[in-house]
Amino acid sequence: MSKSSHLGSSPDQQFRELPGAFPITPGEYEPPSVISSQLSLSQAVHQRKAEYTVPRKVKIKVGTWNVAALHGTELDLGAWFVDGKGISESLSILSFDDKGGPANAESVEDVAHQEARRSKKKPTIPFDDHGALPGGDEIGLYALGLQEIVDISSPTEALRPYNDPHPGRKWKHSVEKALPSGYTLVAEQQLIGLYLVVYAASAISPIVSSVSTTSVRTGLMGYMGNKGAVIARIVLGETTRIVFINCHLCAGAAKGNLERRNWDASQVQKQTKFSPVDLGGLTEETNEGLGDEDFAFWFGDLNYRLEGIPGEDVRRLLLLHTKDEYTQANASKRKIDAELALHDRLSLHSHTEDDSSSHTSSHTHDSTLTKNTAASPLSSGTLDPSSYPTSLQTTLTSLLSHDQLHQQMRQRKAFHDGWREGPIDFLPTYKYDAGSVGMFDSSEKKRGPSWCDRILFRTRRDKQEHDQKIHAEEAAKKRDNEMKAHGIDDPAINEEEVLFDYDPTTDGMEDEYDADTNQDDPAMVTTKAGFEDKIHLEYYTSHQRVLSSDHKPLDALFTLSYEAVDPDLKVKVHQEVARELDRAENERRPSVTVIVDPHQEDNAFPTDHESVNFGNVQYASKKTRNVTIANTGRVPATLGFTDRIIASDQGAGITPAWLHIHLDREPDKERPAAESHDFHTLEPGDAANVELTIHVDDVDLVRALNEAKTQLEDVLVLRVHNGRDHFLPVHATWLQSSFGRSIGNLIRIPEGGVRGSQHNDEGGAEHSDRAGVKWSAPRELFRLTEAVKDLVERAVAEWGMRLGDQSPPWEDPRWPFIVESNETKDMQGLRERVREALDNDNAVMHAFPKETDNIQRVEAVAETLLAFLTSTEGGVVTENLWAEVETSMVELESSQTHLPAEDEKVRVLDVLVTSPAHSTSFTFVTSMLAKVILEISSASTDSEAKSSIRRRLEESYGGSFSDALIRAPLPTGARERTRALARRIRMIEMFIGSRAETERDT
Repeated sequence: MSKSSHLGSSPDQQFRELPGAFPITPGEYEPPSVISSQLSLSQAVHQRKAEYTVPRKVKIKVGTWNVAALHGTELDLGAWFVDGKGISESLSILSFDDKGGPANAESVEDVAHQEARRSKKKPTIPFDDHGALPGGDEIGLYALGLQEIVDISSPTEALRPYNDPHPGRKWKHSVEKALPSGYTLVAEQQLIGLYLVVYAASAISPIVSSVSTTSVRTGLMGYMGNKGAVIARIVLGETTRIVFINCHLCAGAAKGNLERRNWDASQVQKQTKFSPVDLGGLTEETNEGLGDEDFAFWFGDLNYRLEGIPGEDVRRLLLLHTKDEYTQANASKRKIDAELALHDRLSLHSHTEDDSSSHTSSHTHDSTLTKNTAASPLSSGTLDPSSYPTSLQTTLTSLLSHDQLHQQMRQRKAFHDGWREGPIDFLPTYKYDAGSVGMFDSSEKKRGPSWCDRILFRTRRDKQEHDQKIHAEEAAKKRDNEMKAHGIDDPAINEEEVLFDYDPTTDGMEDEYDADTNQDDPAMVTTKAGFEDKIHLEYYTSHQRVLSSDHKPLDALFTLSYEAVDPDLKVKVHQEVARELDRAENERRPSVTVIVDPHQEDNAFPTDHESVNFGNVQYASKKTRNVTIANTGRVPATLGFTDRIIASDQGAGITPAWLHIHLDREPDKERPAAESHDFHTLEPGDAANVELTIHVDDVDLVRALNEAKTQLEDVLVLRVHNGRDHFLPVHATWLQSSFGRSIGNLIRIPEGGVRGSQHNDEGGAEHSDRAGVKWSAPRELFRLTEAVKDLVERAVAEWGMRLGDQSPPWEDPRWPFIVESNETKDMQGLRERVREALDNDNAVMHAFPKETDNIQRVEAVAETLLAFLTSTEGGVVTENLWAEVETSMVELESSQTHLPAEDEKVRVLDVLVTSPAHSTSFTFVTSMLAKVILEISSASTDSEAKSSIRRRLEESYGGSFSDALIRAPLPTGARERTRALARRIRMIEMFIGSRAETERDT
C-alpha cells in the first residue's frame, strides 16, 4: 500500500486539505450534531450498508498439491483442478452427480494402461475422463496451493534469501491455460517452493478488493523459507473477508517432528498480518491478522501422520483395496501382490490355500461394494457402508482414529480454535510411487501412508464460539480456584454423580474418528461487517488417478452465500447521505450558490447552468461568460478561487493559461491562513459577478488543440472559507485553425480549409503527412500575400486621392505589418474575420464589412499574415534549410568573395528548391514584400526620397520577417548572435531589395 504524504497529521487534518471537504475550525462555530467530513460521509454511508447490499452466491474451489519438484506435474494441473478429472470412483466414497461419474466410468482408460504410458512429458490423466466434479465456469473463485515447486531439500533452494519467481510462472501458465476465458488473477504469493494463486471469474473479479498477501517462514532455524506458509486475504463484495492459507509444515514421523508441526502452525497464526481493509472508501486504521476474517481456508501439506499403528499394517489394509484397481498385471500390481504375500508369510497364523481363496473372495466382494455394483448390498441400500467390516469406509474410519491432526485438535495443541474439515472419504494422499495409482512407497523406507495433505476451513462464528468456550472455561477455573481458596466446595457437584459417572458405551471413543463432527455447519455467520453469510461444503476428495507426484492432489468445493454491495444502490444511498450532511452543515457554515448566467449562444449549445460553456472558440478570439456567486447562508462568506486539482501535464494555478477571472469588487486586505490567492467577503444576501474570459493565443496550445492532444476543459475550485468547496466546470469547443501548422501539413489540406475537414470528419486533428499533397504552397499564405499586395496598392492610391494632406501611416517603416494603435476591439474583430476566412477557405477580400476602408483592411490582413508566418511550425525556412544557407554565406565571408547579388540569390535558391513547398512559400512572401516596398516608395515624387523610403522599408521588413520566416536557434554568444541575425536579415533583403529595384525599373 502506498504511504500517505500526511504521516504526521490526523485524519481530520488530512481531509481538511482535500477540495470538497469541510474544514475543522475549533472555537469558531459550535460543533455540528452530524460530523461533516469526507471520513464521516463514508462512515454514515457504511452505517446504512443493509440498504445497498444484495444476496449473492459463489462457488469456491480450493485445491492443494505437493508436486515434489517432479517434472511434468504441471501438465496434470488444469485437468484435475479446473476440469475435475482424475477421480477414482472405487477408491473414494464421494457421491457423484450426473456430470461424469458412473456414466463415464466404463469408458475411462483402465489403470494398467494409464500407468504403462506414463511420461514426464505428457499428462498422466486417464484417457476419456470427462471430469466427475464441478469445474470450468461453474466456479467463481479458484484458490490453488502448491508445495515443493522447487527442490526444497537442496541447500541452495532452502537457504535462498529471496523468492525466485521463475518456477511459479509455468504453474500459473498451466492454470490460466485450463481456465475458461474471463478469469483474472486476483492474488499471488510465493515462498521458495510454496505457491498460492487465486483466480476470479469475470462476474466476481470486479467485486474483489483489499487484496493483501504475505508469507511466514518457519523452516531451518525457525525462519528459513523451506517450510512455512503463503497467505492471501481478499474482500468480496465490500462485505466478506476471505483468507486462503497454503502451508508446508515440518515433515517426519518422530514425536519431535509432531511438536515442530504444531509450532509451525502457531507461528503462521501469530505472524500473519494484512494491510488495512478498504470498504468502499472507508479504510480501517489497524492491520488484520488471522482470526479477523469471516471465512478462512487452510490447506497444504500439513504433514500430520498416523500414530499408534504400524506402518506395514496400514499399508496392507490399504493395498487390499488398491490392488483390485489393476485388471491385469503390471509393475504396481506385482509390487502389491508381492508385499501382501510377504505379509501373509510373516503372519503368526498360517492360512491354507482355501483360506486365502476365501479371503480373496471376501475382499473381491468388498471391492464390488466399493464400486457400488448391482450385486453389492450397499448399492441396494440394505447395509450401511460403515457397518460392513471390509468396506473402504470402515477401513478409513479405523485408520483416521490414529490421525495426528485430529488428535492434536482434540488435545488443543493445534488447529483447535474453530478449524473444521470435511469428511475424509478418500485414501491417504501420501506416499505413493510416482506413476502409480495405488502402490504406496515401495522404496527401502516403505513409509507408512498418511493424510498429509488437508483442506481445513473456519468461519468467524467457529472462531467466536471457540473463544467464548475458552473464556467460559477460564472463568469457571478462576471461580473454582477462588472457592477452594476460601475452603468452599462446589455444591453443584454430587459425590455419587462423580462416583458413578462412567458410561461403558462411550469408553474408549474419545480417539475414534467421527465424520459427522466434521460436517459443515450451515448456520448463519455474522461477518465482521455485520452481514449474515452462510457456507456449505459441497465435496472434499482426492484425485487418485493423478500419477505425476508421490502425493495425490486434493480439492474441496464450497458454496458461499453472502451479501454484496450493489454499486447503483450504494450511489443512491451515498447521495442521500451527502444531502443530509449538507443540510446539517449549511445551517452552521457559510453557504453560497453559484449560478452560471445564460448567454445568447446557449441556445446553440446545451447547458446545465452548473457549468460554463463558451461554445465554439477559435484562435486569438476572446469570449466572455459571467457567473454570479450569491451568499445564501446565514453568516458572512469569505470566498475565492484556489488552486485546481490538476494532472501532471496541466499548469498550476487557479485557472488554466487560456482562461482569466475578474471579480467585480476589490479583494479583502487579509487572506485566510494557508491561502495565497485573493479572497472576497460577501454578506448574507450579497452577490458578486465573476467575469470569465477565454483567449487561446499560445501557439503550442493551438497545435495541441489542432492535433486533439488536449481539450478546452477544466474545473475551477471556488473555496468558501469554513464552508465547502464548489467546483465549476469550464469547457469550450475548439474550432480548427490553420495557425500553428507546418508547411507540409498546410499543403495537404483539401478545399474547404481546416474547418471543412473538421466538419467532414476528415480529421479535425492534425492532418496526416501521409495524405496526398494538394497544393504547391499553402493556400492560406497565397490568399494573404495576394490580399496584402492588392490592398496596399488600393490604400496608397486612396490616400493620395483623399487624404494627401495628412501624414501617411507608412511613415512608420513597419507598416502595415506592425501597427501600435491597432489593439482596439474593431481591429481585433477585423483580424478575427480574416482568420475565419482562412480557416474556411474563403476569399480574404470578402471578409470585411463594406464600410471598412482600405487602410484598415490592409493592416488587418498584414498583421494576420505576420502572425500566421510566426506561428508556422518549423517556419518557411526550416532549421535544416537555414543551416545550408548560412554555411554558404559563411563560406563567402571567410573567403572574402563578393558575388553579384543575383549570384548570391541563386546560391540561396539552390538550397531552398530542395524543399519545393518551402521555396514557393518563401517566394510568395518576398515577392509580396517587394511589391509593398515598390508601392509605398512610388507614392513619393522625390527620387531621393523614394530611395530612402525603400531602404528603410527593406531594413524594417528584413528584420521583422527574418524572425517570422526563418526558424532556427540563434547562437548563445553575443558576437556570434549578432552576426547570425545580420545574415538572416541580409538573406531577406537580397530578395526584397533586388525585386523592388527590378520592378521599379520595369
